Amino acid sequence: MSKLLERLSDPARSGVYRVTRTDEVVDALRGSGLALARVDLRQPVFDAFSQALAFPDWFGRNWDALEDCLTDLSWREAAGHVLLLEGAEDPRMLADVLGSAAQFWAGQGRPFFAVFLDPQRRLKLKDLFREA
Repeated sequence: MSKLLERLSDPARSGVYRVTRTDEVVDALRGSGLALARVDLRQPVFDAFSQALAFPDWFGRNWDALEDCLTDLSWREAAGHVLLLEGAEDPRMLADVLGSAAQFWAGQGRPFFAVFLDPQRRLKLKDLFREA
């Protein structure tokens, strides 16, 4: 198991992070049992999540409903979840919701990672791992 997959499999490390490239995350997750979802935030945020995670019809397209869906995910069978988020301009509110979901899943003993693609390192988030 790679060090990156080891990190992504650890519920205690669940949280909101950034990377400058997504290829290493995608490669690490292959065959791991962790579900990967790519969320394109260049479209409206609630639509992006609904599409990427196949939210149920009852999703209300607001922040509370987003958090409700992210802390359920019963329709996505997986050992844990990794979301790759691309196109975020100012993700402060979204990062709060994702952080809350990560904390919930960590408490359930299941990993949940929200990873923003941030090639220029503009977002005030921790790096997921030390990139070469």
